[in-house]
Amino acid sequence: MLNLSELSVGTVALVSSIVHGIHGQGLATRLEAMGIMPNKPIQVLRKAWLGGPIHIRVGTTTELVIRRQEAKNILVHPAQQSRNA
Repeated sequence: MLNLSELSVGTVALVSSIVHGIHGQGLATRLEAMGIMPNKPIQVLRKAWLGGPIHIRVGTTTELVIRRQEAKNILVHPAQQSRNA
């Protein structure tokens, strides 16, 4: 299992869980309010240089920019892709 900050740009994954870490339940509640919740697809669109923020897409329409420190609290696993072509 990876955390969101380790995901490569362009990769789609599913959220496994949100770790409370040093921010406590408040961060988990805030992320869920923005749509980041278990079994929701998430994709990294861009990563800023020098440890800057990460631009992500949650679901199919919501785009957010979050700090890498917060992204480390979001655990993800790779999404299964269908091979029907």
